[in-house]
Amino acid sequence: MIHVERKQKQTRSLFSYLISVLLIGGFLYLFLIGTQGIASKTKTEQLSVLDQAIRRATIQCYAIEGRYPPSVEYLEEHYGLSIDREKYHVFYDGWASNIMPDITVFPASDIEEGLPWQ
Repeated sequence: MIHVERKQKQTRSLFSYLISVLLIGGFLYLFLIGTQGIASKTKTEQLSVLDQAIRRATIQCYAIEGRYPPSVEYLEEHYGLSIDREKYHVFYDGWASNIMPDITVFPASDIEEGLPWQ
């Protein structure tokens, strides 16, 4: 006589599905946190680069013309500076042509939400 064994169906328990979903959710959460951190770092770097570019153009103007520029618009017109006005606001306070102006750059989103000291 031939003896045939049937393979029993393997049933996954609810516990194994729950573990799988939790692991996938955990990896997805870590991925999203990582991308947010990178995006935040990128925005900070862009702000720093813009600030440095404005300062370099200001010093270059002083070296060439013997005076600091009267405004940021002057730097844009004569020194090729480019500022994305939708993303950044630049506060340029030059009160004398022979004294380095105060230069402050803020993301436009910070201005719309309110400055930290307001």
